[in-house]
Amino acid sequence: MEKTEKDKIRFGLIGKNISYSFSRGYFTKKFSEMGLKRHSYENFDLDHINQFKGLLEENKNIKGFNVTIPYKEQIIPFLSKIDPEAKAIGAVNTIKVNGQQTVGFNTDAYGFQKSIEPYLQEHHKKALILGTGGASKAVAYVLHLLGIPYNLVSRNPKDRQLNYSDLNKEVLSQHTVIVNCTPLGTYPNVNNKPDLPYNFITNQHLLFDLIYNPEKTAFLMAGEQQGGIIINGYNMLRFQAEKSWEIWNS
Repeated sequence: MEKTEKDKIRFGLIGKNISYSFSRGYFTKKFSEMGLKRHSYENFDLDHINQFKGLLEENKNIKGFNVTIPYKEQIIPFLSKIDPEAKAIGAVNTIKVNGQQTVGFNTDAYGFQKSIEPYLQEHHKKALILGTGGASKAVAYVLHLLGIPYNLVSRNPKDRQLNYSDLNKEVLSQHTVIVNCTPLGTYPNVNNKPDLPYNFITNQHLLFDLIYNPEKTAFLMAGEQQGGIIINGYNMLRFQAEKSWEIWNS
């Protein structure tokens, strides 16, 4: 039995309240299709990020992690090294484990860019990013790379951020890309959505929701009803997962 445990090649997701995990289902299916019988992927639901050190000590055969809400920023001080792009973004969602060394990467940016680029048109000149957590940092990084100015929207705005109460017809007419980086609308709370004046959305708007479950969130449905183009988070997750796999095997 001990030899069997040692021979396993394990990966996992670090987060909080993550029973819904996309990653576990995705990689379990991937390993099965590739015939990788020694590989496994599991959820590590942590009440506090301080538990990460103990997790590493107790699980010596872990080769890599993904990281999700709320630990994409909190994980950084616990890592041996940060990839330059992840450092520039300020958030980590992928960790490669090499013995005692843990290296943090960000594959959210790659996934978001690959997902949104095919939909961008000439009139998509400015963006609103809803939420200010780790995922929003990757989105902001990509929009900057693409030359699209953006404003962050928060319920508790800091300097140069907008409050939801600031969103009116003029603001929405100027910002034709709207990216939801909040968890509002995630299953099972499917009726929740960010507090926007959806009646000012037009067929010039592109709405991107990082949520993938449900497939069409209340945010996306409200935008679609106004004629907006909508994208959910599934392809972004798929792209970032494949990039994680590439990093773990490099």
